[in-house]
Amino acid sequence: MSAAEWAGEQSGSSVGSVLADSNAAQHEMLSALTGRQAGRERAVAEKTRRVVMTSFGVMQEQKAGRKRSRSLALASFLLMLIALGPFVWRVTDDLIGGERLSDIATQLSLWACILCPAVLAAVLVAGWSRSKS
Repeated sequence: MSAAEWAGEQSGSSVGSVLADSNAAQHEMLSALTGRQAGRERAVAEKTRRVVMTSFGVMQEQKAGRKRSRSLALASFLLMLIALGPFVWRVTDDLIGGERLSDIATQLSLWACILCPAVLAAVLVAGWSRSKS
């Protein structure tokens, strides 16, 4: 065997063994950096993230529902106040002005002040019970 063949054969095998050692070292380094159960930890982290994002979405929907309910109640109250304001003013003016409760105009205004909130309350209760079922 010539010196050139022997040197080429040795250099080829040494390059192969160096590459194999390098790959093994890289694999060991990667395993050390990621941990032995990196796949399992990643799956748990992804599942936790999905659960957290879902519950955050549910909390946002509940918050929006509470805001909607609050604004609906405020709008109903303001609408009732605007609608009944003239009747309340008239009844108060009539009673302060010396008229009696038996006068027809005062009685009609009182009935309007009693019936309008009752009808509004019935509509709100019907809407509330319908949304619950």
